Amino acid sequence: MVSLDQNIQIEQEEISLADIVEFIQESWKQLVLAGIAGAVLGCGGWYFLGSYKAELILLNNTNTNTNTNTNTNTNTNTNTNTNTNTNTNTNTNTNTYGLDLVTWRTLQKSLPNLANQRLADKKLSPEQVDLYKQMREPIWWSKNVIPTFAISKADAKELAAISKDLDNASTTILSLNILASANSKEASLEKVRLAGLFLKTGGAFIQVKSLLNSYESEAIGTVAIIQNQITSTEIEQAYLLDRAKSLEDLHKRFPGSANIVQQVVDLKDSGAKYLPITTQIIAVNNDINQNKEKLVRLNDRLNQIALFKTFLTEALPIADQELDGILLSKSLLTIEEKLRKNLAPSDIKSRQALDQLHAQLLSIEVRFTKGLEANIAPATKKTGMLKTTAAGIAIAGFLMLVFLLGRKIIRNLKPSAHRP
Repeated sequence: MVSLDQNIQIEQEEISLADIVEFIQESWKQLVLAGIAGAVLGCGGWYFLGSYKAELILLNNTNTNTNTNTNTNTNTNTNTNTNTNTNTNTNTNTNTYGLDLVTWRTLQKSLPNLANQRLADKKLSPEQVDLYKQMREPIWWSKNVIPTFAISKADAKELAAISKDLDNASTTILSLNILASANSKEASLEKVRLAGLFLKTGGAFIQVKSLLNSYESEAIGTVAIIQNQITSTEIEQAYLLDRAKSLEDLHKRFPGSANIVQQVVDLKDSGAKYLPITTQIIAVNNDINQNKEKLVRLNDRLNQIALFKTFLTEALPIADQELDGILLSKSLLTIEEKLRKNLAPSDIKSRQALDQLHAQLLSIEVRFTKGLEANIAPATKKTGMLKTTAAGIAIAGFLMLVFLLGRKIIRNLKPSAHRP
């Protein structure tokens, strides 16, 4: 049998719905006051300790329009009258943006490593050191540099049935939105400007470095391939010269076999040896002339690569020291201009190689200066007011609830302690 005192104790330990209602009726004013106090404290903390978030929009605004008109007229007479007229008109309008999706993904993977290299600079301010430490983490770029596409995923699904041309538009980057947070308005604006500047200078550095690596690889690997082609062509040329000499001797021995055949025959075919000697001599000399031209072209290419080697000798040490891609491209253009001045006016083939290099360097510089450009100043605002206010209300309300429950439990224990 359960004693009367035990029954009373069990009843006191049970919490009924009536007890909860009674507790709320007694304590709702304290809970409301605690919530108000928490809201005030949350707003005060947000006002004095809240962070500013700045946003900088870099427009991806390089446009290229190309119009091509081609007219070709060909008239051929070789015992057979052939007239060929070809008229081709091509108009191409191409909008080329400074950065495409693939290029941006490449930069997104490479820029954290470059930010880590920038930390070795002893001249950085504390604010720059703090920013570079953040930017050396890959997750910073995915959260704080957000590309805006011409067509969103939702738009692509709705318009997919209209035109397949929208597939390219869905990967076209219109702008890059850069975000940066700091404790003050001025610091957030300065931080977002530094982030935007690093994106442009760092992106230019990565592409200039890639260009130099491609020329360095060409100077090493392509030279060996061209040398092999030159050797093979020279050997073939020696055989052709011997064949031409033999045919000339045959022509002197059989001067009457100079008839021209109108039928088209492949000279490499086994029956070509029965063609008239004059026809064979013309064909062999044509092959000799083609090989001469090929050798000239290959040697010209070797001269161009030698010019690139001279350029790399001066460019690579600068690229190892200068991590600002825009300044690096300007320095490399200065080297290119110096090499151009040393060329003879008649050396148009070497000038062509330098023209190609000049165009590539200038394209990178323009892509990260005029191509990525902010047409409006960065904006900043204080964020997180709702979160800090809600957190203040929740914390203050929870603490007040714990206090009131504790007080009620203590009050209920006191009568029990005095009961006999």
